[in-house]
Amino acid sequence: MLDIRFVRENPDAVKENIKKKFQEAKLPLVDKVIELDAKNRAVMTEANALRAERNTLSKQVGMLMGQAKKDPSKLAEVEAAKAKVTAQAQRLAELEAEEEKLEGEIRDIMLVIPNMIDLSVPIGPDDSCNVEVQRFGEPVVPEFDIPYHTEIMESFGGIDLDSARRVAGNGFYYLLGDIARLHEAVLAYARDFMIGKGFTYVIPPFMMHGAVVQGVMSFPEMDAMMYKIEGEDLYLIGTSEHTMIGRFVDQIIPEAKLPLTLTSYSPCFRKEKGAHGLEERGVYRIHQFEKQEMIVLCKPEESMDWYEKMWRYSVELFRSLDIPVRQLECCSGDLADLKVKSCDIEAWSPRQKKYFEVCSCSNLGEAQSRRLKIRVKGEDGRNYLPHTLNNTCVAPPRMLIAFLENNLQADGTVKIPEVLRPYMGGKELLVPEAK
Repeated sequence: MLDIRFVRENPDAVKENIKKKFQEAKLPLVDKVIELDAKNRAVMTEANALRAERNTLSKQVGMLMGQAKKDPSKLAEVEAAKAKVTAQAQRLAELEAEEEKLEGEIRDIMLVIPNMIDLSVPIGPDDSCNVEVQRFGEPVVPEFDIPYHTEIMESFGGIDLDSARRVAGNGFYYLLGDIARLHEAVLAYARDFMIGKGFTYVIPPFMMHGAVVQGVMSFPEMDAMMYKIEGEDLYLIGTSEHTMIGRFVDQIIPEAKLPLTLTSYSPCFRKEKGAHGLEERGVYRIHQFEKQEMIVLCKPEESMDWYEKMWRYSVELFRSLDIPVRQLECCSGDLADLKVKSCDIEAWSPRQKKYFEVCSCSNLGEAQSRRLKIRVKGEDGRNYLPHTLNNTCVAPPRMLIAFLENNLQADGTVKIPEVLRPYMGGKELLVPEAK
């Protein structure tokens, strides 16, 4: 969400930004919101002048009433003044209603106009134009065949999709035994990894009010992702970033507390509306999963430094688990409307012989802070909007696909990297069940 003053003063830049995001249908909104803003400021000016006049007149009424007690001839003047005050009150009520209406219309449009993207973002209409920046680790294709990930899990008696389908439908799963333990081990390791980076561990609410939803994400994301609780103003979270940022709604944070560096665990629930792959036998795209997230609130001038740190943390974590990864810069058309800049960390799949997304790191500038009225009180006493950033730390079971494929041995065992062994009871290998 942009500052209306920025739109008013830089309409051409805002339109150019919309074009870069290939959302030309939104171009008329810029002129429309500027027109509404002009009307609203005129209404506010009239209302403020009327309030000042009414205050002056109210004092005169009091004075005239005092005079009328001594001089009854003043009563007519008193009544005329009272009538004028009443008329002013009625007009002021009309202006305030008009102001409320205009502000609502302005906000609705401002929620749709996309955030200004960073100058470094590559331009392109969709994810086919995303740009590989660099690779970390050598992608290896072993001499033996890598089974489909559910086949690997099934060899350990570790997954039951058929029962989950009967219980909840497609997009759900049961994890069992060593695979379930590996799932939790990865989350625990990621938690401690982020704590070791100085982040504070948090378990947030897993539901949130609609106003918070609108504060943290764009309408297309909300429509495609969120599950609403019937009959209540509550939504299931699609990621803990939502309630983690929502925690600071309407708050003024002392500048001395910045940066706020937080890492959160949560289950995540997503409709995956319009997504492909839910019918497939697997856990790549599902309705329910768990995730360790990282979130930062910081000074505006520090946000790009944090952006670099955060995606590099993901690389470091995946490389510690012997998983080759690459950084993929998201192009303009692939950025959600609140994002200033974003990149994906993709893991190597030796079975598919290609990379696939496992982390997404985003700098949202002041968009979420503006929507949720999160402010920081600076040392000079003035308030400003902090920047917010988020990044996936790990999100099993998708992350387990990369882990199992890259650590599978020719005999069907799975190697447990040294950093993960304390979370697996010291195990160095997972051994398939005997058939």
